[in-house]
Amino acid sequence: MERLGTGIGWRPEIAGDVERMPGIDWVEVVAENVCPGHVPESLLRLRARGVTVVPHGVALGLGGAERPDAGRLEALAERATALRSPLVTEHIAFVRAGGPLSASPRLEAGHLLPVPRTRDALDVLCENVRIAQDALPVPLAVENIAALFSWPGEEMSEGQFLYDLADRTGVRLLIDVANLHTNHVNRGEDPAKALAELPLEAIAYVHVAGGVERGGVWHDSHAHPVPRPVLDILTDLASRVSPPGVLLERDENFPEPGELERELTAIREAVEKGATARSTARAKSSGSGAGSGSVWESGSGEPARQRVALAQAAVLSSLVAGTPVPEGFDRVRMAVQARALAAKRADVVAKVAPELPVMLGERYREVFLAHAQKRPMTGGYRQDALDFVEQLLLSSGRRERQDEQVPLRELREWWLERSGPVPRSRRPAVRLARATRRMLLRR
Repeated sequence: MERLGTGIGWRPEIAGDVERMPGIDWVEVVAENVCPGHVPESLLRLRARGVTVVPHGVALGLGGAERPDAGRLEALAERATALRSPLVTEHIAFVRAGGPLSASPRLEAGHLLPVPRTRDALDVLCENVRIAQDALPVPLAVENIAALFSWPGEEMSEGQFLYDLADRTGVRLLIDVANLHTNHVNRGEDPAKALAELPLEAIAYVHVAGGVERGGVWHDSHAHPVPRPVLDILTDLASRVSPPGVLLERDENFPEPGELERELTAIREAVEKGATARSTARAKSSGSGAGSGSVWESGSGEPARQRVALAQAAVLSSLVAGTPVPEGFDRVRMAVQARALAAKRADVVAKVAPELPVMLGERYREVFLAHAQKRPMTGGYRQDALDFVEQLLLSSGRRERQDEQVPLRELREWWLERSGPVPRSRRPAVRLARATRRMLLRR
């Protein structure tokens, strides 16, 4: 397995800092944010210097009931080729639900949600991973995720689930120690037990990130410093195996470069501490993880997919569409997750459509969250922004909205400019037709 070394998540906001940062062996980039034909110059410069670039996908939904979308797989393969990456990574999660398998409306979470650790879910996940492996030009590694809630009736621990997944598919594992910490706080799961059950030889690399605790719930924010418990879990992992690569994730609230460099130093020290412990107890640690899985083998088949589809659709609908929480789930935790999903929608829409917070001012968040309570996301975030504005325009004639000081004219222009398949023409005849359309909208 290729040795990657120490890396950092590449983001446009810190691209220049990353290029100047000493000791960076590799970077990871969100796959969906890179266009193969227009790779950012910063990534090209890093690649020319010999820095490895790994695309990290967030939209496949390998843990979902449906088979992976061929178009999304093709796009991920194109990015791996364009970046000359030695592997690609994704998540063990579902991100959408509904559709023919559950005979319900399609819904998007806009976030990574946990799959149930059941035989059915494992069967479906294994088949989906194999489909992805066959479609990709390089090896695939999949990441354990953080979760705010647990599924009732789970049949395996996280470590057993990951062991069986790797055993049955040969897929590599991206172990996020920050997510192990999150699941320890939120779900009472022991990180050491999970590490002891893992097939350590399958680890491709490790993620390290910060978070924040609010009201007894740990949020994997990627916007705060890495806490000591996360570094301790990294040391525990490094005491069991030498990780091929370790990467610091930071997605927002970026600090000064010096602070990021200090976090990278702390990560290197945590790995070195674990390596020292491993070298002094090599005999004891030899073979750790072997045989800890249950080595279950099955074929998923459509019945398993349908059962998973029905369960996931019910869960996601309760989180984003206001339907009742399914029996057996912690209603308080589900409410926390629902609020977190709505808040993330507001934050991401503000990024993909920055004109909207400008036009709506301080009322943007309030108005968007009110929209999110009634309108679940059914497409990507750009479509979500269009749907949000469209609903504001459609409701503008209602008496209860007449005093809300919503800038309807500006919003209408914004929507008209972006809702068509191509940008609006500036030719006089087309402008006349556009003006006519505006008049019809006003009626």
